[in-house]
Parts: sequence; C-alpha cells; structure tokens
Amino acid sequence: MAMGSLTWVPSGAWLAPCYAEWAPPAALRGVVACLWAAVVPEGADRVSLVLPDACSDLIWEQGVGGYVAGPDTGPVRTVTRAGTVMAGIRFRPSAGGQVLGLPLSEVRDQRVPLADLLPSAAKRLPAKRLTATADPAAAAARALDIVGGLVADGVPDPAVARAAALLRDPSARAEAVAAEVGLSERQFRRRCQAASGYGPKTLQRVLRFQRFVRMLDAPAGPPDLAEAAARVGYADQAHLTRDCSALSGLTPVALARVRRSA
Repeated sequence: MAMGSLTWVPSGAWLAPCYAEWAPPAALRGVVACLWAAVVPEGADRVSLVLPDACSDLIWEQGVGGYVAGPDTGPVRTVTRAGTVMAGIRFRPSAGGQVLGLPLSEVRDQRVPLADLLPSAAKRLPAKRLTATADPAAAAARALDIVGGLVADGVPDPAVARAAALLRDPSARAEAVAAEVGLSERQFRRRCQAASGYGPKTLQRVLRFQRFVRMLDAPAGPPDLAEAAARVGYADQAHLTRDCSALSGLTPVALARVRRSA
C-alpha cells in the first residue's frame, strides 16, 4: 500500500518513513499512551525486534485481524509481510489490565486474537469487524471505538497507576511505594500484576531499560555506556549490560547498532 493512501494518519505524526504515533482523544489519555500506524513497503518482508516496554497494545494487522499484544519480558522477533498496514492503540503501563477487564499477566508474552480474549465485548462492540480484510482506515476507527467502550466500562485502579509513576524512579523501593499508595506488599504485587502484567520489580526494571532505549534513539546518539548506566539508574555498566542482554538479547553496543540502522 502506498504511503499516500494512509490519509487517516495525521500528517505531522510520522516519526520515520513507515511509522507514525499521535495522541489519543482527550478522554482516553489517562490510559492510552498513543495511537500508532505502521506500513511495510512493498518489495520485502520486514523483520523487527520488539523490546519490552511495559505497555500492551490492541492491534489491527492487515491479513491477520485484531489482537492484543501483551506485555513482554524479553525480545520478540516478528516478520511482517511486505505491503502490510497495521494500526495500534498502546495502553500505558498499569492501564492495560483495567481497560481489558482481565489480569494482564494472563496475556504476558502473548499475542491473542481479540475475539478470543474478549468474547462478550466482541458481541457487544464492533470487534468482529476488525477482520483481516478490513479497510485500514475503518479498522483504525473501529479499534478506537472498542477501546472507548472498554474504558467506559472499566474500573480504574488509581493506586496502581500512581505506583507505576513512582516506580519510574530507579531508586524507589517496592515496599515503600506500596506503603505510599496505601497497599500491603502482597496486595501491591497482586494488583500490579493484574494491571500491568508484571510484578513491581519487573515493572521497574522494564521502565529503567526503556529509558536506556530512548537514550539510544535520541538524535545525539548513544553516550558513553558508563555514563548512560549512571544516568538511567543502573548500579554500573555491568548491571546495564546484564539487563540489556536479558531484555533485548543483545549487548548495549549491539543494540545501539541495531537501533541506529533501523
């Protein structure tokens, strides 16, 4: 599909020639991080490395249909056919579980068809119309309708949302965060797993790793690794290397090379 045919994507949203992100409607901004679209140019399939980011996504993929991508705990290599268009809605960390109405840990490291995951919603909402052959613009609009309906019916968990924000600080202690939001450590662990798919320590670990990934993606390029480790909250460069290898399957130097080439 030609890029010019994606007229439903805001013109200023393109971050790269084949990928765009833009803000959700105001009513969804508390739980939705962004809306996004991607297209694989004709001529060759695309192999991508998806890294853990503490988020979950509702995705429509041309030729596949609608599905939910749960939060990942390690790298996922995907192959997307040439010419494929995708439209997605990315939930904030700690928001996916409340929107979908199920413990997000149940779909951790999985890609699950939407109609299988939410059969009652598929009947009541237009989920069944997120078919593999849907028009991309219509599929994107229908996905947004589905999320809007789910958010309206959902039960927010402000304590865990606040806790997720506090856990962005790499020096935060899970037990102290639990006390600050008024939960016992056991309650906090259970509700964090339900809302984000991770326990508190894993959530904090993934958020810290994503700060490093964003540093790699910055226009200035990757800094000295020892400096980067200190800036994003690792104990030292060796700690960064261990986490990067576990979460991306690559050393920091190799990951930087992959991100720059992509």
